[in-house]
Amino acid sequence: MNNGILPNHSSAVEEKLHRANTTAASWTRPVMLPIPGVRTRRLRILVPNVGSFQQLRGARVRRSRGPLIVCFACMALFLTVMVVSRNQGRSRQWAENWPPTTGESSTLVFKREDLQRIWKWEIASGHFPSRQTIPKQVGLKTAPLNPAIPHLGRSSKPSRYHSPSEEYDTETYGVGPKRVYLDIQSVYPNVAYPPRPVPGSVADMDIIMKHCNFSAGKYVRDCLEVLRIGGGLDNGRRLRRGNTDDWKYIYREKELNSTEPDFDLSPDTNHGYVPRPALGADTKVDPDAGLNKKRGAEWEAQVALPRPRKYRSSTSLKTPCDSENPRVYHMFWTGPFTDKPYLALLSFLFTQNTGIHMREFPDDSPVCRPQFWMWINPGPAASVPNPTALHDMYAQLKSSPWASPFLHPRFKDVIQFKLWNTTEQLDGIPEIKDEWRSFKTLFNSGGHVIPVPSEKPKESAASASGNETATTGKSGEEEDLLNRTGSKSSSSYDRLSVILSDMARFILCHRFGGIYLDADTIFLRDWEELWGWKGAFAYRWSRLEKYNTAVLHMHKGSALGTFLFRTALKNGLDFHPMSVSLYTADAFIEPLLLRLPDALFDSAWLNTENFQRDRPTQPYFTEFADFFDTPAQNSAAPQALGFDGFFKGAYSYHFHNFWWKPFDPTRNWPDLGPKFKAGEDLARAALEDKETATRKTEAPGSSPADDADKLENDKRDLDWSAVLKRTFEAYIRGERPNMYGEWLEW
Repeated sequence: MNNGILPNHSSAVEEKLHRANTTAASWTRPVMLPIPGVRTRRLRILVPNVGSFQQLRGARVRRSRGPLIVCFACMALFLTVMVVSRNQGRSRQWAENWPPTTGESSTLVFKREDLQRIWKWEIASGHFPSRQTIPKQVGLKTAPLNPAIPHLGRSSKPSRYHSPSEEYDTETYGVGPKRVYLDIQSVYPNVAYPPRPVPGSVADMDIIMKHCNFSAGKYVRDCLEVLRIGGGLDNGRRLRRGNTDDWKYIYREKELNSTEPDFDLSPDTNHGYVPRPALGADTKVDPDAGLNKKRGAEWEAQVALPRPRKYRSSTSLKTPCDSENPRVYHMFWTGPFTDKPYLALLSFLFTQNTGIHMREFPDDSPVCRPQFWMWINPGPAASVPNPTALHDMYAQLKSSPWASPFLHPRFKDVIQFKLWNTTEQLDGIPEIKDEWRSFKTLFNSGGHVIPVPSEKPKESAASASGNETATTGKSGEEEDLLNRTGSKSSSSYDRLSVILSDMARFILCHRFGGIYLDADTIFLRDWEELWGWKGAFAYRWSRLEKYNTAVLHMHKGSALGTFLFRTALKNGLDFHPMSVSLYTADAFIEPLLLRLPDALFDSAWLNTENFQRDRPTQPYFTEFADFFDTPAQNSAAPQALGFDGFFKGAYSYHFHNFWWKPFDPTRNWPDLGPKFKAGEDLARAALEDKETATRKTEAPGSSPADDADKLENDKRDLDWSAVLKRTFEAYIRGERPNMYGEWLEW
């Protein structure tokens, strides 16, 4: 029985197709919907077939089966739509999601027009040397010209195939110089040490992300092998691995021919591209639709940006150093100088191309000589420097056995000590100089605000560190927190200095340009190709898709810096890494501050949080304390492998605080040889009891106790921290070359 309804087919072929697809198509039917603004095409979607449900209802089956099948059909349709929408437009292997933010937690204070101007400024200035996609929420109608990447065919679909949700361009159009990828290897007979990076070389972060991105399931161990081989750090000990061309991540730019056009990259220039007409152009559309403004805040006034920088490849520069990208490392330190900044500076001299292996640095050298600026905050973070602070700072440095070696004339061209003054630094930031004084406190860390009362300096109580103490009226733990200078133990952590350093890194990079590093950082290789990459970056907070700004690279006076300071100002001047992660995510500008894998700078972090322990790195740390106290079962590795066996391939190592833990407990003094004997004796004397120290003061010609250098008093199995310290010191003493086989010339 068919109730008198007979099939109607125009041909036998149509009838066969109907019979073959009856079961599959009976539950849905196609519906053609018009596309607004596109007259020649219609959108075909499948909707539930009501007739099939009616037939199911009248069928001789159990009543409970019909609703169950309908429920499964609806669920399948919903899951299909979710999967398709989730994967739509993901054309990059390492592209991250850009989820919309909630209105309650949003930190956004910039309109879409200003976000677009920031994006265009950074791209035109060459600060986006990547093929990573631009979040579509930015709403760019045309593909910006990108002078930092070479021309390559677009991976996205032509505009005539775009659906309504793909209205905006999410890629840049490369107009930059071509790239020549380098096969870096040691050449016989110089195979004992790796070669220095090629001057002007650049690290391709797209390739690094491809091999190192934790979100894509990449292992730190595999990432370090790529970094090691691609950077030529295996120096003649390369094992056969097949074709490793995909591991070549370092390149040099090939200068453009003079006949090629010089594009105008101003953000307001149309570049000859014709924007696609906006959908629904006849109706009024909110230009900021989809953006979630910070609750209770007003939109920022139109952002004022200078003309974009002119991008210049390293081959087109007249000098090795780019004035727009000064090669300066910044580090911030509070309180007495200890072995922590001491080792950071030693590792800088041991790894970077400072030229101290030559008697005089040649004027025609192709190398851009880096500098290290050590910023000293001489007293408690909440205090105000007195008028003689600079003089007092140098007096302290000269008297410190850990700091005085770096005042030697041999290092004056590469290491500089600078006095930190919070007021002066904040006044040097145009974006906030007229407003920051309205805050009652500058100590805001992730929304946790520490109030600091106004200071009442006492002339008779000038601190020995060059700062005048604050009369706070507080006592006990609060008073101790306000007057700490450095962290002496885990229970007396100098939290205010840590919060101040969170802000200082952004100030220094925005004012002067360069790379900021936390003081608990040790260099492990030359950073030449990192300087060559012109984008801004920090690195990943372990397993979380958040920033850790222990390493931070930004450009002087950049649009990104303007955005960050204005956003921070409207959010309590909070520069905690988690807060900065919110600022960039809410505004959809995360790609402009690239979040590099922590394998490059913090290779042990995932292992210490119980990740990737099935294939751990070398060395294998289950907690950061293992660096200072290597477990007995692994205690043969530090001396057997030495510096070359310590996270080989990574650019640096971050040991995460432990300011109170000495690197080398049995030789806890600067062991730099006869040139710095006075400082060594002073440090040794400080370790002895007061009676011994008094006796040495009365007899200055006496030497430290003879048993200090007895072998039986040394630790038999040296820890990693001690091995690295003694390795760097041996280079300064002239007993070994640096990691590239260069001997220090005095």
